[in-house]
Amino acid sequence: MSKLPDLEGFAIFAKVVEMRSFSAAAEQLGLSKATVSKAVGRVEARLGARLFNRTSRRLALTDAGRNLAERAAQILAAGEAAESEALAQSSTPRGLVRLAAPMSFGLRQIAPLMPDFFAAYPDVSIDLHLSDAIVDLIGDGFDAALRIADMPDSSLVARRLCAVSRFTVASPSYLQRRGRPAHPFQLAEHDCLGYGYQATPDTWRFTNAAGQDATVRPAGPLRINNGDAMMPTLLAGLGIAVLPDFIVSEAIKDGRLEVVMPEWRMPLAGLHLVTPSAGPRPARVEALAEFLTKRLSRQSWRVVA
Repeated sequence: MSKLPDLEGFAIFAKVVEMRSFSAAAEQLGLSKATVSKAVGRVEARLGARLFNRTSRRLALTDAGRNLAERAAQILAAGEAAESEALAQSSTPRGLVRLAAPMSFGLRQIAPLMPDFFAAYPDVSIDLHLSDAIVDLIGDGFDAALRIADMPDSSLVARRLCAVSRFTVASPSYLQRRGRPAHPFQLAEHDCLGYGYQATPDTWRFTNAAGQDATVRPAGPLRINNGDAMMPTLLAGLGIAVLPDFIVSEAIKDGRLEVVMPEWRMPLAGLHLVTPSAGPRPARVEALAEFLTKRLSRQSWRVVA
């Protein structure tokens, strides 16, 4: 005998008792009368007792049936309540979403959006993990992540939200002291500040409008794993750096940094929302995904240089 009770059989039995008819119960449940009859017969066989006395005109509970009817009704009611609650949760955003994002982008662009998100979805909570390191969504239990990269083929599902530009920048004081490079190969004569989590931190690859390529190996006094942490050294005039627009846009606009070699650019990166699989997502995850897509695609940080 199975160790699990025949909950389906009990629930069908309760519906027959409620409707006082096998046919009516079958119609209510969307099952055939034969299926309903077999389910009740299965429970009777399991318990070793008849639950109904059947005649052509009348359906009456036996003593065993009367003893079981109340408990079976409770099982049916509990199952219906559990299903209703689960359906409500699946259609109404509610619960915890674990989201990973790059440190600087998260601080500058995601954290300021949280009040608006919570105002729109008060029953959703966010566990926001900020790190420039790439997290393992599945292994670390994240529902979604924001990534700035050219996404490789993988089992993850990525939605591109917008492009992210990278600029080669330096402070006016550095350029006055060391000169302004006109070609990537001239960077060999300059102090360069490196970002440790770049896909190829030991090489910078540039292209221009004519389709020419140039690859250089930067060297300088600092390599660091966070773009914002590089800014004090950069603003102090101690080197040249390649950083994304959302970090340097304000400094470019107010003149603290200048774009060098504007005709030479690193390839555009994309801001992607990444989720573990293509299957249906819980309403809370879908709500956050749609919110971020709408707000981040505006690129409020964008700078043209």
